[in-house]
Amino acid sequence: MVLNELTLTKAREGLREKKFKARDLTEACLEQIERSEPHLKSFITVVADFARKRADWADKILQNQPQEAKKYPLLGIPYSLKDLFCTAGILTTAGSRMLENFVPPYNATVYQRLEAAGAVLLGKTNLDAFAHGSSTEASDFFVTRNPWKIEHLPGGSSGGSAASVVAHQAIFSLGTETGGSIRQPAAWCGAVGLKPTYGRVSRYGVIAMASSLDCPGPITKSVADAAFVLQVIAGHDPRDATSSPLPRPFYPRALKNSLAGIKIGYARQYLEEPVLPAVAAAVEETFTVFEKLGAEIKEIELLDPAYAIAVYTILQRAEVFSNLARYDGLRYGYSLLRRGEKIEAADIYELIAANRGQGFGAEAKKRIMLGAYTLAESLSADLEEPFYWLGQKMRTRIVADFARAFGEVDLIIGPTSPTTALKLGAREKNPLFGEMEDRLVEPSTIAGLPGISLRCGFVDQLPVGLQIIGPQFKEDLVLRAAYAYEQATDWHLYQPPLFSSTRRSRRHYRV
Repeated sequence: MVLNELTLTKAREGLREKKFKARDLTEACLEQIERSEPHLKSFITVVADFARKRADWADKILQNQPQEAKKYPLLGIPYSLKDLFCTAGILTTAGSRMLENFVPPYNATVYQRLEAAGAVLLGKTNLDAFAHGSSTEASDFFVTRNPWKIEHLPGGSSGGSAASVVAHQAIFSLGTETGGSIRQPAAWCGAVGLKPTYGRVSRYGVIAMASSLDCPGPITKSVADAAFVLQVIAGHDPRDATSSPLPRPFYPRALKNSLAGIKIGYARQYLEEPVLPAVAAAVEETFTVFEKLGAEIKEIELLDPAYAIAVYTILQRAEVFSNLARYDGLRYGYSLLRRGEKIEAADIYELIAANRGQGFGAEAKKRIMLGAYTLAESLSADLEEPFYWLGQKMRTRIVADFARAFGEVDLIIGPTSPTTALKLGAREKNPLFGEMEDRLVEPSTIAGLPGISLRCGFVDQLPVGLQIIGPQFKEDLVLRAAYAYEQATDWHLYQPPLFSSTRRSRRHYRV
């Protein structure tokens, strides 16, 4: 048994049945990190000593207090965390030089909930700086590689989290999605990535990118694992005004319900160019599987996802401009000042400009400038309808379009990404790289809908992602359909040859 290759579900069973210890499981993950990091570069920070102490604490409870252990649903489970979540006493950089020495004085709510559940933090994973990107090439520190082919990208911005799970450096991870940043890297790396309904999981303590879109969620090895992690992190948080007070169902219980009578829709616009024909074909093959599982497949009409690119670009850039305004380099963020050094009032604007110029990377600067332009134009009397308000109006139309579609069907499926993982350097050729690669997930993110990505095939030894989208707060239905498909096929059993002890080489359906 290779401990670090276990799913969360299997690891949890093994710990409770005392087949191995939390320290053994943690050491297996840390050893895999040490072996693979020179090739993969998933982590910005590894907290090995912290993890070992935490694992030892878990073992004391598991070995001596079995009744007490029941209070901790993730007791002894090692995980990685996107370096966008504040962790008190642990470096939190957001992948940016602006925060390369920032140690938060408080915890993000989701991190606090994982700690309260007994999970073992291994470290903080790499991302595009401030989550600005879809490749992890925009990290200010280094580029993460794809576990299937290290000359390819892992996606982003949660690329480090997705890579760490698929390479078995961690049992599960947590990422964030603003325009596709959980599902797209999950698709490119072949993980399961779940983006909950906006407001289902607290944003408190998440370094903000676009506040009306940001959403934390799990990246895991299986659908059952995603359901289990969501159960821990979901729920109302009084510290987040956008957090929903709606009660959450018990997600793991919903998994094994039948798909009989469920209507699943697909839109032709999500299967046409620029979607690669091989990717579209892999997704279309899932229709047969779902039908054999009892679901009805129906073609529906949706707005062209290209509209979402324009909407996302306008709204996201405007909110980035607002959120990054706090990093002036005097009170918060990268600074040229030495401790105790005085500054004259006449020089303050010049110093702020210098700090922001040197602290922010190129991608952050571009987004700040475009956001400033968007908001400035919105105040201009020369425009009949300013860009920002046009973006908001179109967002409302996208929300209404999905609501209409969900009047016809229960779920919507399609490719997660138009392509499989692209090669290193692909971002340099396209200034709208992220928007183009996220074009199929951006509409549902803009509408605040839940969605999941899981494997549905391979093209040139790279995984293809299938996304399943549901109505707001219907994560249980999304998970139910994803679990049924996963159990009916064996795509989830394939393993990256460089980072695991086994691999599947033959396709097989069990429906």
